[in-house]
Amino acid sequence: MTDDFEKTDYMESSGDDVFSKPVRAGKRTYFFDVKSTRGSDLYITLTESKRRVDRDGRFSYEKHKIFLYREDFEKFTEGLNEVIAFVRERLPDDPVREERRDFSNVDF
Repeated sequence: MTDDFEKTDYMESSGDDVFSKPVRAGKRTYFFDVKSTRGSDLYITLTESKRRVDRDGRFSYEKHKIFLYREDFEKFTEGLNEVIAFVRERLPDDPVREERRDFSNVDF
C-alpha cells in the first residue's frame, strides 16, 4: 500500500475485489477498483456513478464501467495524460472556475 492514501480513502477486501479508491467529484463519484481474476491476475475497473432523482422522487444511480487490463495500462495512461495536457494547455486559467471546483475548502 502507498502512504498517500488515508484509511478512509480506500478499502482492501478479500476475494475478487482487491482494492478500491473512491474519488468524489461534484455530482459524480469515480471508483477505481482493482480486481483479481481466477488466475490471480489483476485488472482495474473504472466506474462513474451519478446520482439521479427518479420521477417518483426516489434516488437512483446511473453507472458506467470500463475494464482496464494490465497489458493496456501503459497505453491507457499515455493517452489519458496526453488528452489532459491538451485540455490544460487550451483552457485559460480561471480562478473563479477553480474556486467552484475546489470542494476541499468549505466553510460553514
